[in-house]
Amino acid sequence: MRIGLLTEGGYPYASGEAHGWCDRLVRGLTGHDFALYTLITDPRQEARGPVELPVNARLMGRARLWGDIPPGRRRSAGRRARRRFAEHFGDLAAACVALSAGEPAAGAEAAADGQADRFASGLYGLADLARGSAALPSLLRSEDAVRALEAVCHGAGAPSAVRGAQVADLLAVAAELEPALRPLSLAWYGDAGLAAVDLCHAASAGTAALPGLLAKRFFGTPLLVTEHGVGLREHYLAHSAAPRTVPVRVLLAAFRRALAAETYTRAALITPGGTRARRWQERCGADPARLRTVYPGMAAGPFAAVPDAAADDSATLVWTGAIAPDKDLVGLLHAFADLRRTVPAATLRIIGGLGADPEAAGYRAQCRALAAQLFPDEAADARTAGENPVSFEEIGGPTAPTAADAYASATVVVLSSAVEGFPRSLVEAMFCGRATVSTDTGAVCEVIGGTGLVVPPRNPRALADACRALLGDPERRARLGAAARARAFELFTVEQNIAAFRGIYLELIAGAPGGPAGRGAGGGVPRPFARPAESRVPGGPPPAGTARTPSWARAEQADPADQTGGRSRRTRRGAAGEPAAGQVW
Repeated sequence: MRIGLLTEGGYPYASGEAHGWCDRLVRGLTGHDFALYTLITDPRQEARGPVELPVNARLMGRARLWGDIPPGRRRSAGRRARRRFAEHFGDLAAACVALSAGEPAAGAEAAADGQADRFASGLYGLADLARGSAALPSLLRSEDAVRALEAVCHGAGAPSAVRGAQVADLLAVAAELEPALRPLSLAWYGDAGLAAVDLCHAASAGTAALPGLLAKRFFGTPLLVTEHGVGLREHYLAHSAAPRTVPVRVLLAAFRRALAAETYTRAALITPGGTRARRWQERCGADPARLRTVYPGMAAGPFAAVPDAAADDSATLVWTGAIAPDKDLVGLLHAFADLRRTVPAATLRIIGGLGADPEAAGYRAQCRALAAQLFPDEAADARTAGENPVSFEEIGGPTAPTAADAYASATVVVLSSAVEGFPRSLVEAMFCGRATVSTDTGAVCEVIGGTGLVVPPRNPRALADACRALLGDPERRARLGAAARARAFELFTVEQNIAAFRGIYLELIAGAPGGPAGRGAGGGVPRPFARPAESRVPGGPPPAGTARTPSWARAEQADPADQTGGRSRRTRRGAAGEPAAGQVW
């Protein structure tokens, strides 16, 4: 089947976990053809260029969500188009203003549903306007858009957070909405584009899913949404720290939430990557019956050869990850100082580079200074150089050439984060059969599932006590490590992730065997098996409009060989249409 893979700021341009997951999915499902449609969010992504794609994937469309309107999209609009734009954009803006009041009060669910319907009406009205070759990008940055925003923000019943919006605020909102709605006016919805795919798979909700929402509206194509993180939460965190006024922040947050809710409502199936993402999706209106948790797959091969932890008296704690303030290494160092009072032979290896946080470099320097203060260099005698029991290293160094080598040296693996999403380092430690001590944050408890010790975050004493308990009990370490390895190979491998999506693709396509309605001739009536069942056949699929109709599917006609007997092919098959013995349809 043909899968339209929709990404925003990710595959095949950006690096990171979202990129890696898409690449593993495409390379794992070699029986399907992937048409990639990507929205580029950063000029640096475009400068690096796309990665080399496998034979079953092809980059079909790309569009920038940054910068000014592309020259080819700058068009003037006629009076009729401006009137229609004012109507539809007014509905979208009014719904955002109403939703910006926050959570609906008790008994106001019907009103909230009405606003969601109004948002959808405005969104799809703009899409229909753009499909009619209207100058939607220019209209979204025009005075008409500012006047529509002003009318709803200053109108009766507007919440106080947006009632004081100034012209500069309205201009800022219009400038942010145009890139977010840019997918509405892209040339991706023709017969050679998303009209030709069997399923749209969006790698996140929101803007990335907009092409999938339009493909569902125009062609009836099923939409699958996968979220490992929560895009709406990331938007809240990123924009809360941005230098924006309250009306701008409130209006943009309401738009993002309404778009996410519309995505969850229209998706045939939603696959969160964990419990936290699932809870956010349910809070935004996703139907629990259409939610199915699929953990992100991780490559277990590099860790499969790591031997189980030996039941010895070693006392090496290992922390791995990207150093950043939210990893709470300061708390880990204080916990290690507490541990050393009763386990003086213990050592701590902090292995990892700097994270993306701009404060990471300063934070690492702070941690190094604290380690030197808490643990002065120790020497065995007067002629031996002193050594600090805490070391700061990076993967690829002489003592930790690979991540597997780092985990192999660990007696206990520690995760000390104050904020965590899906703990990849914890899964890697589980692949290696290591006992773990972790803080209860993010998806840690969901991943561990009883195969490691979990303590409250920002509690150095509890962290030290848990490490002390495992260091003093080799049998318990071995038992927990073996259980962790078994759990990781059962739930978190690439193979289980690919197998899950292989089944989901077939399930969704089975619900729409006729293909999207409205394609080709026939007045929008679905045509079962209008395309070859195989994704690739020798010489490629036949050109559009030249597919041969099997003989058994043609209109009934007499068989010349049977004219003397007066019987047709259908007569030979029987009244019920069953094939004769030994025949294959």
